[in-house]
Amino acid sequence: MILGIGTDLANIDRVAATLDRFGDRFRNRVFTEVEQAKAERRADVAGTYAKRWAAKEACSKALGTGLRMGIAWKDMAVANLDTGQPVMQVTGWAAERLAQMTPPGHRAIIHVTLTDDHPWAQAFVVIEARPSP
Repeated sequence: MILGIGTDLANIDRVAATLDRFGDRFRNRVFTEVEQAKAERRADVAGTYAKRWAAKEACSKALGTGLRMGIAWKDMAVANLDTGQPVMQVTGWAAERLAQMTPPGHRAIIHVTLTDDHPWAQAFVVIEARPSP
């Protein structure tokens, strides 16, 4: 069953300007060390950050809260499987919210997809509940 859906569109140039203006202050407030390491290794640093920004926004919408009610940027983090597929990991308040949303006898799975076409980066998140084995 679908528990939540969220999407977001981010402007890569706007994220690049924010990185130029605020640098580490912005990076450290919004992105985990793993996310930062991934972005800094890429040719399109700003595009990588923009996709992760959009994913966090989309995840917060799928959680039904947006970025309020105690959720922190770093409570949602994008990582990648060895295949390159993005996955969303939640901790802190986001994990608590996810647990509240998940019906008894089910486990939650967060699906995330990312795309970009300069100057836009987009993310789509679906939270699914599957019966526990």
